[in-house]
Amino acid sequence: MSMTAESIQVENVVASSDIGQELDLETLSGDLGATDYDPDNFPGLVYRMHDPKAAALIFRSGKVVCTGANSVDDVTNALNHVFDELRKLGVDVVASPEIEIQNIVSSGDLDHTLNLNAIAIGLGLESVEYEPEQFPGLVYRLDDPDVVALLFGSGKLVITGGTQLDDAEKALVNIEDRLNDLGLLS
Repeated sequence: MSMTAESIQVENVVASSDIGQELDLETLSGDLGATDYDPDNFPGLVYRMHDPKAAALIFRSGKVVCTGANSVDDVTNALNHVFDELRKLGVDVVASPEIEIQNIVSSGDLDHTLNLNAIAIGLGLESVEYEPEQFPGLVYRLDDPDVVALLFGSGKLVITGGTQLDDAEKALVNIEDRLNDLGLLS
């Protein structure tokens, strides 16, 4: 692992699950507590947890999306907490609903200032979006792993779209190697 790969921090893990039945969100919003439910603005019920810190978006269809967790363990614990709370309210939730990781957002640091104009040209316009008047970062779409990296002139980056914890590390090593090969990391 490169030194820069060690700078990677997980910022957010998003996962989904399905309890397999329709829910009465109006009733749940009163019974669960710590919820926001305004169907005119958002079709789901938002259930906020403090330990682990996360939010569950519960939909009438029975689908549940968890966001805001800082690790896969936290997202699993948060969803299991939601399932337990629903069971306490008489909702028939299967013993272990499948939890699918949808997105892991990580941050890292290349420890170099970056010339984003040169990087945009070097990496090729087919995989890069860079419009500094619109957004100060360069958007780089990688194929392996299939993630999107936002690179900033400071050398900081955000990697999103991964579904495995090591996707961000692989992406950072890939980016570091490409930029070194192009002579753009100095």
